[in-house]
Amino acid sequence: MKSEKPLSLCSLDPLCLLPARPGWETKMQKQTIRTIFALFIACVALFAALAPETVSRAATFATETHQVIATTYYNTFSRAHPVLKRVRPGDTVITKTLDSGGQDEKDERRAQPSNPLTGPFYVEGAEAGDALIVRFTKVRLNRRWGWSAYRLGLFSLSPESIEGLYPNRYKDDLVRPGRANLLPWDIDLERQTVRLREPASQTIKLEFPVKPMLGCLGVAPAGDFAPTSGPSGSYGGNLDYNEIGEGAIVMLPVYHPGALLFIGDGHALQADGEPTGTGIETSMDVEFTVDVRKKANLTGPRVETSEYIISLGSQPEFVSSLNRGLQLATSDMANWLVADYKLEPFAAHMLIGYQGKYDVVTVAGTMALKIPKKSLPTRR
Repeated sequence: MKSEKPLSLCSLDPLCLLPARPGWETKMQKQTIRTIFALFIACVALFAALAPETVSRAATFATETHQVIATTYYNTFSRAHPVLKRVRPGDTVITKTLDSGGQDEKDERRAQPSNPLTGPFYVEGAEAGDALIVRFTKVRLNRRWGWSAYRLGLFSLSPESIEGLYPNRYKDDLVRPGRANLLPWDIDLERQTVRLREPASQTIKLEFPVKPMLGCLGVAPAGDFAPTSGPSGSYGGNLDYNEIGEGAIVMLPVYHPGALLFIGDGHALQADGEPTGTGIETSMDVEFTVDVRKKANLTGPRVETSEYIISLGSQPEFVSSLNRGLQLATSDMANWLVADYKLEPFAAHMLIGYQGKYDVVTVAGTMALKIPKKSLPTRR
């Protein structure tokens, strides 16, 4: 049998695809159809050239869901830790976190304090200069109790108010062996409330609606720097921001191949600033998806909720004043509005100046700047 030459797209005449209709095929009509067809092919080629990563990812990978339970937890954000799970952009991870004291949902001690981290998760294709996008689809309480500090941290108070403050001791070993300054809270999973178990107030009912959040979220920082899970920085870390809960999208700079994502430190509830030095600490069920934005060159964490876009001026506590955190957040927001929303620089400054809202994230470190989404133009 004689072989035939394969039909190529470039040699295809679009007129052969149309049914014959006597009287329509003038020379000008034929040329018009060929021109339109050529423009269509050119547009397809241009799209492929401008978005090769998107095209190849969609064509090559089907997204997966991974159920991951760690057996080893870490207390540093380090690139040296063995990878817990490799995932691809678009994949979903279902996992759990311990409380900051190392206990799981069954009250079993699984790791050492403080803030043991689940991870690292290696995200295929993430490289230095990219942004890691983490979308939290589930941040849920999974046990019926938590704990907190007994009083406000001294860092939240003026020096003159400290003298005469009640002692930072309540009961020995009540929550954890060797500690006398921790209080237990009951968590009602059905009613979604927390209530201080003891001591009992004679004047106020210390019961509140829960707002589950993750205190720790970050990637391995640049170089060989391996900070503990106590401070925060441009890599994320112990952010302790009460907007990072179910439905939040967090964007983090990438410093190493795979990004190396860690999460942990669940809180059932926490006030702005974490003024006691703890939230209501507890374990969590967590579900998130990951994605990568190429060459984003972020300078620090960003957050998006249903109502706001948020820049974080993330820095270790006690290293610099809150004023510095405010400057970091404000500078990043101005750049974000110009780069992604195409505002003129003066318009970005005016929007921040008259629609911005500042959050104290940690009382001795980080500030956040929020812009309402309703005030933003459509992204171009």
